[in-house]
Amino acid sequence: MGAFRIPVGAEDFDEIQQKGSYYVDKTGLIYELVHNTENKVTLFTRPRRFGKTLNMSMIGSFFDITRDSRAKGLDFESAMDEMRTTLSNVCYMMPFLEGSDKVSNEDRTLFSKIKGCEVELKEIKSSLLTLTRMLNMHFGRKVVLLIDEYDVPLAWANENDYYKPMLDVIRSIFEYAVKTNPYLEFAVITGCLRIAKESIFTGTNNFKSYSVLDDKFSKYFGFTNSEVLKMLQAAGLEGKADEIKSWYDGYIFGDSAVYCPWDVVNYVADAVENPGAQPKNYWNNTSGNAILNAFAEREFAGVQDKFEVLMNGQSIEQTIGDNLTYDMLRRQDGTVDEDSLWSVLVMTGYLTKADSKAQGDLVDLRIPNREVSQLFQRAVVDRFRENLDQTKQHAMMRALWGGDEAEATSLVSDFLWQTVSYNNYHENYYHAFLAGIFTGLGYSVDSDRERGLGRVDIEVRDRENRRALIIEAKKAESEDAMGHACDEALRQ
Repeated sequence: MGAFRIPVGAEDFDEIQQKGSYYVDKTGLIYELVHNTENKVTLFTRPRRFGKTLNMSMIGSFFDITRDSRAKGLDFESAMDEMRTTLSNVCYMMPFLEGSDKVSNEDRTLFSKIKGCEVELKEIKSSLLTLTRMLNMHFGRKVVLLIDEYDVPLAWANENDYYKPMLDVIRSIFEYAVKTNPYLEFAVITGCLRIAKESIFTGTNNFKSYSVLDDKFSKYFGFTNSEVLKMLQAAGLEGKADEIKSWYDGYIFGDSAVYCPWDVVNYVADAVENPGAQPKNYWNNTSGNAILNAFAEREFAGVQDKFEVLMNGQSIEQTIGDNLTYDMLRRQDGTVDEDSLWSVLVMTGYLTKADSKAQGDLVDLRIPNREVSQLFQRAVVDRFRENLDQTKQHAMMRALWGGDEAEATSLVSDFLWQTVSYNNYHENYYHAFLAGIFTGLGYSVDSDRERGLGRVDIEVRDRENRRALIIEAKKAESEDAMGHACDEALRQ
């Protein structure tokens, strides 16, 4: 057990190998990419946390050149400053180019400007062309270009309202780097979405995109069931298999069923350190869920009903495509069709295919697992809680503190009716919904906290008045069974 080392958050392939950390072998991706395709440019689109960066580091280790395209900023100028810093770091990885007698004086001058973060906007746009040309001249061989998470700058720009100028920069970089670059052997690019409507990739020769809908390469992003079981055996955690499966499995990419690797690695690391560790939502701890929250705010006819179906563990049928844009969720002119919005949720990992054998654009969709189900619940709960009448919320609290069961029941029923149907939903939704209301009103709330021999669903404390509410959520299969469910809750 002491020899088992699993690297949480590690994205450097060489470092993992040097430290002897546990690694799920995905090196077959390189062989298939080189020997089984003729692609000049290959784009892999996968959700966050599915191993894109580590796979790019693995490919980079093989070809000995890497490139990271991330550039974040609260405004366009700060994003360009970050891009200058990123380009500068790439130059520091290749100091031999600055003194190479095989490259032109003009390129050496440009290299020094890039390295010193002194390039103008027009030079940023052509920077990758400059670097690939210099590498080609120095080594006498064409260049393998790796661009990881190319659409992160666009996603960040969309959230901070400078999408159009950032789109112009990214489009120009690709125009120079992959469309009209005679020094390029091939390029591999990763991202969450294929940004096609803005013609970033239009005109690129031998271009091929592989999304979560495609069979080819599907097993290389995410962990298969056999890979997870092998990891658990190595860690001495075979007994955790069912828990991990219910929380982090359930994704279908192409014809492959996979787990989210970020979650598996985090939970295994926690369980190795603390055998009593319980599964938790690691997605929610990494970054915001702006796409899901923005989707919940859209008022398309039927979307609320489909959310109910999905959150009840069932599937919906939608037309799905992979030609998408990040700014579609912000448009207010009514030009965005509902299918495109569902497609975004599929491409970003909030929904998945219900059947690995499904073909065509019309796809049955479902929530993949318990972890993502929690995110849906939170998005819907937060959305509708914000619109609830606070006067009625305070009236509900007065009824609860005063023991007025009839009034509390009436108000809770009204609240639930404004969100999703409460006739056929699971008890964990009510749990999350009520906890959200109590927290929003400023109360101290504990959920699923151990007390004595069991766990309390919700405990609401009013320290100022020295009182507390204990709530146990139960779901009855019929009206006649409600009394029994209440008795069971009281016994707990």
